[in-house]
Amino acid sequence: MSEHVQVSFEFFPPHSEKMGETLWQSIQRLQPLAPSFVSVTYGADGSTRERTHDVVERIVNETDLTVAPHLTCVDASRGEIDAIAREYRDMGIRHIVALRGDPPAGAGTYTPTPGGYAYASDLVAGLRKVADFEISVAAYPEVHPEAPSAEFDLENLKRKFDAGASRAITQFFFDTGVFLRFRDRCAAAGIESPIVPGILPITRFAQMTKFAAQCGASVPDWLRERFEGLDDDTETRNLIAANFAIEQVQRLQAEGVDEFHFYTLNRSELTLAICHALGIRPKQAAA
Repeated sequence: MSEHVQVSFEFFPPHSEKMGETLWQSIQRLQPLAPSFVSVTYGADGSTRERTHDVVERIVNETDLTVAPHLTCVDASRGEIDAIAREYRDMGIRHIVALRGDPPAGAGTYTPTPGGYAYASDLVAGLRKVADFEISVAAYPEVHPEAPSAEFDLENLKRKFDAGASRAITQFFFDTGVFLRFRDRCAAAGIESPIVPGILPITRFAQMTKFAAQCGASVPDWLRERFEGLDDDTETRNLIAANFAIEQVQRLQAEGVDEFHFYTLNRSELTLAICHALGIRPKQAAA
């Protein structure tokens, strides 16, 4: 069964030397699982540009992983973004995650950067002119927080595919039905490209609920009850988190899902456990 399952992992550029060590340990532990690619985030407001580039460069130089840097439309001209894309192309990178990005801190609502790419669909089209990149984009099973309606949001996703996107990776979700209904709506709208579920292993519940509030992801009451009273009990919390995430991916697998993208938060333990349950083992052990 596992030979049909593909996984990918997301990392973010570290803010300190200690966090950098944790990130690199996680990359080294997850590398033997042979993910289809690993992505490196780009501060939603473009704030981590140099640190993102440094992590991408190190992964390219020190591992055999396929790396997919994030690129956003925020706070950069088309020329600047095209130059970054050409630099990545020259490094041998052939996969990019193209996102609109969030407004800079304190800016409130999103406003396209003058002379820049206005939206993710424009960025996808621009990247296609730079090189024959494989391009992943974002999808929102519970609707983007700024979208006026689910229909508008779905049309926006279609525009990204029409511009040349290869796949969509969803925002994280916890109710499996949310993803399955969204997948059905995409199919009904004529979208045939892969819609890959984004899975967030819950390392810290309070942090997760903050993320969820920011991106419009619902947190079911039954999930809150599972984690209730475990704020100071890391060991039990991790057992509950692994158990829940394994249940989630196995339910999705039973519905025909064979590709998963994990938001690792630069930790490897829970992602390793979930992949193990999916039947994904380190290459050398399998050999």
